Amino acid sequence: MLIEIHAGLANTALYYTIAMAVWGLYRYFRRQGVDSSYWAALVIAEVLYLVQGALGAYLFFSGIGQLEGSFMHILYGVVAVLVVPALFMYTRGDETRRVMLVYGLGFTFMIGIILRSMATSA
Repeated sequence: MLIEIHAGLANTALYYTIAMAVWGLYRYFRRQGVDSSYWAALVIAEVLYLVQGALGAYLFFSGIGQLEGSFMHILYGVVAVLVVPALFMYTRGDETRRVMLVYGLGFTFMIGIILRSMATSA
């Protein structure tokens, strides 16, 4: 049951990350900066990644989730949790148009991380 929830959250994280990447790039090309809606969506994204990571850690340490080659899966999970805070630190909380490009490309990178994480779990 928990493994199915973890897999379902992975799909949710993937679709949410795609939406964040598209939204960020859309705002960049429309010459718009970060607004309060995007800040809130960033927080939701990070909470989603943290919940997914916590559930994955529980599955791993409880022995429920038996992953072969799990090191890469865990590494991708750690990277996923750290990307949004790293982007925020890099941009220093700025709200300019350039920051939208950084977030858009950062979430595009995250799409690849999530897809690789899903592939290493199979």
